[in-house]
Amino acid sequence: MAKALVVVESPAKAKTISRYLDGNVSVIATVGHIKDLPERELGVEIENQFQPRYGVIPGKWKVIKQLRSAAEKADSIYLAPDPDREGEAIAWHVAEEVNKDKRIYRVLFHEITRSAVRKAMENPSALDRNKFDAQQARRILDRLVGYQISPILWKKVRRGLSAGRVQSIAVRLVCEREEEIRRFQSQEYWTLDAVLQGGHPPSFRARLVRVGERKAEIPDSAEASRLKALLEGASFHVLKVEKKRRKKDPPPPFITSTLQQEASRRYRLSPKRTMQIAQKLYEGVSLGEEEAQGLITYMRTDSTRMSQEAVEQAGRFVRERYGAEYALGAPRFYASRKGVQDAHEAIRPTDVLREPSRVRAYLSRDEYRIYELIWKRFVATQMAPAEFDQTTVEIRAGDCLLRASGSVRVADGYLRLYEETAENGETTEEADTERLPELAEGEDLKCLEILAEQHFTQPPPRYTESSLIKELEEKGVGRPSTYAAILSNIRDRHYVELQDRRLHPTELGELVNRLLVDHFPDILNVEFTANMENSLDAIESGEKDWVGVLRQFYEAFSASLEKAKSRMADIKRQGTPTEISCDRCGKPMVIRYSASQAYLACSGYPKCRNAKSFERDENGSIRVLSDGEGPGEPCPSCGKPLERKYGRFGPFWACTGFPKCRFTRPFEQGMNGTPDPTEFAEDPCPLCGGKLVLKRSRLGNRFWACESYPKCKGARPYRVGVRCDRCGSGEFVERAGRRGGVFYCCSGYPSCRNTLRFRPVAQPCGACGAPYMLEKALPGGGSSLFCPNKKCPSHTDKPTVRKKTEASPKRCQAEKS
Repeated sequence: MAKALVVVESPAKAKTISRYLDGNVSVIATVGHIKDLPERELGVEIENQFQPRYGVIPGKWKVIKQLRSAAEKADSIYLAPDPDREGEAIAWHVAEEVNKDKRIYRVLFHEITRSAVRKAMENPSALDRNKFDAQQARRILDRLVGYQISPILWKKVRRGLSAGRVQSIAVRLVCEREEEIRRFQSQEYWTLDAVLQGGHPPSFRARLVRVGERKAEIPDSAEASRLKALLEGASFHVLKVEKKRRKKDPPPPFITSTLQQEASRRYRLSPKRTMQIAQKLYEGVSLGEEEAQGLITYMRTDSTRMSQEAVEQAGRFVRERYGAEYALGAPRFYASRKGVQDAHEAIRPTDVLREPSRVRAYLSRDEYRIYELIWKRFVATQMAPAEFDQTTVEIRAGDCLLRASGSVRVADGYLRLYEETAENGETTEEADTERLPELAEGEDLKCLEILAEQHFTQPPPRYTESSLIKELEEKGVGRPSTYAAILSNIRDRHYVELQDRRLHPTELGELVNRLLVDHFPDILNVEFTANMENSLDAIESGEKDWVGVLRQFYEAFSASLEKAKSRMADIKRQGTPTEISCDRCGKPMVIRYSASQAYLACSGYPKCRNAKSFERDENGSIRVLSDGEGPGEPCPSCGKPLERKYGRFGPFWACTGFPKCRFTRPFEQGMNGTPDPTEFAEDPCPLCGGKLVLKRSRLGNRFWACESYPKCKGARPYRVGVRCDRCGSGEFVERAGRRGGVFYCCSGYPSCRNTLRFRPVAQPCGACGAPYMLEKALPGGGSSLFCPNKKCPSHTDKPTVRKKTEASPKRCQAEKS
């Protein structure tokens, strides 16, 4: 009979920990949260001190019964979910459900190794009420914002939209950057470089920096020609030579945000995927004949703090592996930035001696990459700095001043092991720049050539996923545990889209952002949101009361809600006006929004049913797309032009000779059948470890298939990103019936046989709070969302025919044919 019960949240962690503890200890996993706010209602009693009404999550009663049964047999209970706010909430909810007479302890595992687990079990603590209150306050804040703003957007714009306390700030940053790019006016400028030769080789280039007492600003070719002629007639001599030795220390060890940024820049992994991999490395990996080991410390942290023991181990390793010239005289530590929670160490390997090459055989490609990245970054912190000899030379040419700079690396230091990556995928560390010859002050120089080059100023770059995380972190918006979910949500809800690794706001995203900024300025205010994060930290530290923080927030928020209900523009009815006239009746066209796209529709509907697809150029101007716009090639079967058509699975190319010629081609293929940039899965092929590409079967369903097909026939079902509400552990995947037609079923089949006819969308119902909506194709094109709850007012069993709303471009084209 077990004498102790240990409760964790992950089955993988439970499996690893059970190997470290004695046989009289039982380890059970909750598989995430067991209780939460109800899905179909607000679940917060605002008038009763914001008291939440928690309920058991569907599918978790079996887990609770298992916990209660094990608790009856145990003398003491150790609650060991993750050591963060979410883990504390899981621990509190478990404590509420098990026997109150038992001795209950809180255990924090910052790393999953035999020594760390046993040490934590020997030093348990009590449950942290303040940390639980901080999580509860955040959960209630997000529920109030999401469940009370979203219905307004449903009414004013279209069904299925949502707002979030932090996600809306992320969308705003992306939209504001897009506005900056559109407003940007590129300006011409020129630079002048002189190619000079001294008494010693090699020749080198020096740039014009001053003309007389003013900075050299060359706006056009005329000024460039004038200054070029001036330099060509001048004599050059060295005015000043400055040499200095510069040292560069290694970057601090990874925290959550910097790990996500570096993985995105170097390996193009999404933040969500990076955290999934890090979670697995933390919970434990089977290492062949060795017992399963957690390879890294806890991965949700904002602190650069490192333990003395780990630092000393890394220092010894560097001295033994690389030599004394790469080692430090004393350990190097890093100060955390102001305002961090500092509850956990930085992300580091649990054992420096477990080198990446030793564990590579037991890890997938991406797991190895992330572990190697964490290992190298941590070990580099205990290596000597890199050293550079930097030389700056100032050169006089008549009334002009030129400057040349050169940098030479004289000591590798930590760069022998690790270099950071920039947004373009290159390393950020300084390589050798132009090597300057030995020069002396007063030395005359020979001018070999004057080079005039034209340039144009560039707009600020669009955010990448990594740079947006960095921006959110610098502004104090969100916390390490939320960044991956934020970026995943704004993409899943079609507020932004990723093109060439850059985030672009969609037409819908820009509209929702404008409405929220106008009517909820506090919610969309970066400083306000950052201050709210600080308030949550103050609740955790016991400095503030969670009810008081919620009350202060809701006083202003409720007033904004009432104003928005009456004053927000009714986009669903009026549309967004444009300056484009209808080519049929001459009335103005307006922008309408379906579930899948924005399109132009005539404001004279229903008398005029004209509708057009459109796109925007870099300046934000609308360009109308012609009906049936094709890929610019003839049909390979009959020679007639191809045009774009819309079907139940989206756009495709079809021959204009239909029905005599029935040739079709997937829309992903354009000229000569050449595929557009392929969509790859984040997970590797289960058979060969290669890349999985998105395919569509002859029956219509999407799936992931190995790019090496037919050599490798590895495949995975296409997951739609919605968790099964029946079993709570599976996820809906796309399947096809025997006779064709797509349906959606739980990935846990056959143990769970939950199936859906319509595609589930990861968007709670704004009317009843159902965890997801169903998307239904409309007969004339486009789609509509409805609630799966048959008792909800937004539920419907029959296809919706919108007789009194504008036609989508798909319907318009269908009518023409």
